[in-house]
Amino acid sequence: MENGVEAAAGDPVAALGPMIRELRKEKRLTLSDVAARTGLSVGHLSQVERGLSTPTIRQLQQISETMDVTIGWFFRADSGVSEEADGVVVRAGRRRKMEMSGIGIVDELLVPNLDGALELLFCTLQPGAGAGPEAYAHAGDEAGLILAGEMELWVDEERYHLRTGDSFAFASTRPHRYRNPGNVELKIVWAITPPSY
Repeated sequence: MENGVEAAAGDPVAALGPMIRELRKEKRLTLSDVAARTGLSVGHLSQVERGLSTPTIRQLQQISETMDVTIGWFFRADSGVSEEADGVVVRAGRRRKMEMSGIGIVDELLVPNLDGALELLFCTLQPGAGAGPEAYAHAGDEAGLILAGEMELWVDEERYHLRTGDSFAFASTRPHRYRNPGNVELKIVWAITPPSY
């Protein structure tokens, strides 16, 4: 890993930008190449790579697609976090996390890896946090259960207001986005198949 990634290893948000830069260089892409393929500006991408800006979920999806990886590539295990030897159990204190504190979202991987057909996440969204104003879509299906708080979910153009105990399911090919409209943390268990992260 490059020095920037190692230096930021203790801070997942700070590590995200250097990880994007590392992957971009591995793929022999310039910032201009990525900007042209994603529709994002070179300036914004540069700020993301330097840890000055956190991309939205949609932007991270665009960046990942441009570099032929899933968002899960950024869930690489820290040196202090290892999977169980048999690849079956994930201990509560050893989950791989992607923390996007710039936008108030923490995603924790509940499955040992993303090699199978199922992705299971424990998501925490701070008040006002969400996927951003742009809907996004991808292959597969997803479903979730609201453990605490409330959620606004848009699927196609339809808006749904969910509260603790409510659940949802839809084809991921339908444009969707979400946010926490409440004043307390939103906690969700979210299943996606096949893994899009």
